[in-house]
This record gives sequence, structure tokens and C-alpha cells, in this order.
Amino acid sequence: MNAVVRVDNLGKRFRRYPAPRARSIKEALLIGWRQTEPTDYFWVFRDVSFEVPPGEMLGIIGRNGAGKSTLLSLTAGLLQADEGSIRLRGHVSALLDLGRSLHPLLTGRENIRTSCLLNGMTNRQVDERVDRIIEFAEIGEFLDAPVRTYSSGMKARLGFAVAIHSDPDILLIDEFLFVGDQFFQSKCIERIRSLMQSGTAVLLSSHIAAKISDHCDRALWLGKAGVRALGRPDEVLAQYRADAEVEAPRLSPS
Repeated sequence: MNAVVRVDNLGKRFRRYPAPRARSIKEALLIGWRQTEPTDYFWVFRDVSFEVPPGEMLGIIGRNGAGKSTLLSLTAGLLQADEGSIRLRGHVSALLDLGRSLHPLLTGRENIRTSCLLNGMTNRQVDERVDRIIEFAEIGEFLDAPVRTYSSGMKARLGFAVAIHSDPDILLIDEFLFVGDQFFQSKCIERIRSLMQSGTAVLLSSHIAAKISDHCDRALWLGKAGVRALGRPDEVLAQYRADAEVEAPRLSPS
């Protein structure tokens, strides 16, 4: 497999801090000092391995806390792994928290240029694409208003428009495949499909099985033990649903 994303035996752990209750101001001050030191560590996941070739969309499914967002953050280089490795080939664009990368005091137009430059584009490339980004984002009369005046949906559309016009070889999407109304959702899907046809590999993290089933070529079920299953979306999702039914708490009769 000519992979653009190769993950080998990946593991990530975080520090766990105590949460004692103070009974006096003196205790509160002492506790505040002690809380700066972790009591131990916990593993989000371990032994995660997979590959993604050009033009494929891999869907990552799992319960809350399974490490889906952590895996994408590691792939984007925002976190450092404690075990294993991630090898990437090409330019990475990440849609992990749409809108938060925008500066609230800058206008939409100013944020487009700033974000594009931070994504590695040259000034010439920005000039060539800025009109397409503006048209795609559908910000309208708010384009020259400060981003702090935008709704969350407007920020998401602007962030999405910038990211998908940076010609990524690898696109990371965390729960934000759909932003805005139905028409804008269709535009997003169409643009992502166009990128995939050009060879872009996509990693989509979602807790909604239908998104994985409808849009992904393969699925990876991530759990605290690592990779629970990897393969065709219908097969992986069937295992995921079966496990959820087994683990679901049974209501006792009143």
C-alpha cells in the first residue's frame, strides 16, 4: 500500500491529577500547590497501527473518551506520542476546531489571508484563491466585519473554506464534516470528494455511525485497548453496534 499516512504501534498517555476537597483556607492553599503534581498516568490508547493510501477516507469511530480527537491531534502534530510513530507524506490540513484558529479582532478577509499564510501558502497563492475562499464561505456582508461578531456557524464556514483550499495531501476532520445548512453541507462533501479524486487522503473522526457508513471507504473502531476493528465500514460498524448493545445498561423494573 502506497500510504501517505502510516501509524505504527502508537500510544498516548496523559497525567492524572488529584481532586481533594479542602476543609479550610490553609488546606485549600496546600491542595492548590499539590495539584500541580500528577498522581499517576493513564493511557488513552496503545498499539494503534494503520495506513491510509492516497484518495481514501478512513472513518474513526469510538465512544467518548476513546481517543478519536487525540489520534487526530497526534497526526496533526499538536500532541507528541509516548509510544510508536506517525509517518506522513505531504501537506496536512486539519479541521479539528473550526473557528478557534481565527483571530476575533481581525475581519473575515484579514483572517483568510492570515490563515492561508499559516497553512503554508505564498502571497501569490493567497491572491489566486482568496476569491474562491470568499465565495465558498458565504460570509456575505460580514466579510469585512471583525470575526468576534460572527456566529459559530459563520466561523466554522470560514475555517472550513480556508482549510480545503490549501490543497492538502492529508485532510483531518474531527466531527465537522457537516457545517451550516443542507446546501452548504453538500458543498463541503462535494469539495472533499474532489480533493480525494486528486489523491488527498482523509481521516474523519465521528461518533455518528451514519457519517462513517455514508462517506468512508474503511472504518477504524478505536477503544481504550487500541484498535478494536479495522476494515469495511459495514462490518466494523456492525461490531461496534453489537458491542454497544452488550454494554448498554439494562433498566430494572420499578
